[in-house]
Amino acid sequence: FSAQPPASGERYALSASLDNARHLSSLLRAVHFQDHATCLATASGLRVTVEDAKCIQANAFIQAEIFQEFSVQEESVMFRISLSVLLDCLTIFGTSSLPGTSTALRMCYHGYGYPLMLFLEEGGVVTVCKINTQEPDELLDFDFCSTNVVNKIILQSEGLREAFAELDMTSEVLQITMSPDKPYFRLSTFGNAGSAHLDYPRDSDLMEAFHCSQTQTNRYKISLLKPSTKALALSCKVSIRTDAQGFLSLQYMIRNEDGQICFVEYYCCPDENITEAEL
Repeated sequence: FSAQPPASGERYALSASLDNARHLSSLLRAVHFQDHATCLATASGLRVTVEDAKCIQANAFIQAEIFQEFSVQEESVMFRISLSVLLDCLTIFGTSSLPGTSTALRMCYHGYGYPLMLFLEEGGVVTVCKINTQEPDELLDFDFCSTNVVNKIILQSEGLREAFAELDMTSEVLQITMSPDKPYFRLSTFGNAGSAHLDYPRDSDLMEAFHCSQTQTNRYKISLLKPSTKALALSCKVSIRTDAQGFLSLQYMIRNEDGQICFVEYYCCPDENITEAEL
């Protein structure tokens, strides 16, 4: 077989290997709500960013430690790629492997203008994929640093999964109230069947941390939040943060089959500012 994976000694801007490609494909699926993604590789790992309509941004973080080998020759390596094609290639042997088998992955990128090369091996069969890369777009900067955070709670994911199952998703918006006083954390929808509210007390078993400094009520388009339910389904905990402008950060902690931790983060801008009179 002539197209053997390149030797480790060959210089690539980015080279990485994973014993189980499913660790990568499941995380990428959690941010796959647009066709294209921007990949940024640094010494700390790989960040894959997907955006839509300048209103929502999703980031999947795969730390360097998750990979068996991870090497970046420059300070940072960045390119745009079709996420649909990348996922098709990563699951070329099928999405459900037989017990005890996994698809090994080696990923190589020569640099600007070159394709991303994937070498996938399962059961002695090697498949080589070359995916064209493009000039990366300028990404949105939500300027969401910890100093701007007004309210933050950490919730077990099952609490939010139940909420999305119970609330009326015919509503155009999800209203989130976070407050140091009652109702502490409230999710509200305004759908065809009327208004629905779900409250979480600060001492709820589902609440892992509660840091709210002021009462905030913001509305977010449900159509923008729906893609994040893919990450929610995989996650064990979710951090919900808002800044002074009402921008929302949902950070999902995802544990893979090997017990390793990865993160998927969604940023969403508020739909409108709610005045006290409206509440």
